[in-house]
Amino acid sequence: MKASVSKQFLLLQGKPILQRTIERFLAVTPTPHIILVLPERDLAIWQNLCVQHQFFPDDIGTVQSVLGGDTRFQSVRNGLAAIQASEGLVAVHDGVRPFISPGIIEQSYRTAEQMGSAVTCVAVKDSVRVVDAEGRSQAVDRNQYRLVQTPQTFRLDLFRQAFQTEEQPFFTDCASVVEHAGQAVTLIDGSYENIKITTPEDLIWGQQANLQERM
Repeated sequence: MKASVSKQFLLLQGKPILQRTIERFLAVTPTPHIILVLPERDLAIWQNLCVQHQFFPDDIGTVQSVLGGDTRFQSVRNGLAAIQASEGLVAVHDGVRPFISPGIIEQSYRTAEQMGSAVTCVAVKDSVRVVDAEGRSQAVDRNQYRLVQTPQTFRLDLFRQAFQTEEQPFFTDCASVVEHAGQAVTLIDGSYENIKITTPEDLIWGQQANLQERM
């Protein structure tokens, strides 16, 4: 998406996308401690947006901002280092997924508490083909595949252990890091509405979805 500001700061029905995402987590009981990982260039922008939109969760200690890294892996590791607790759960979520439901968040907590992990995903609805280096394609069974979303929730001790490893090019999300550490990953049902806003079309869809929620 070509925009002069980061995607999470674009307005969705009058509020920054990131604010709407945070509000979804603040609606969950008990209220989580949120660690917001942002590039250094975005910290001042976010603080100004909070003032502009009268959004001050930092005042009650529910949101803490830390500097991100050059990659997703490094950013998650920076956020993990800011956690002072010795036990509990940690949920990693994309700031540009503002339509996550509190119910799915709570289910991820329950599953991770029991199983050690809870990775949100949805079934593939379209036909899927695998393409080789020569451009030839072959149909595959879509029932064997899932589209992975966030939140991805883990028991804190397992998560810390997993992120002691060196970064690898095949680490596409937190689940792949935990799996690389030898831990099983448990999948839970997500929602097709839990989209990641990355294109202008996503933003248009999000505007309409937000209007429908308010009706």
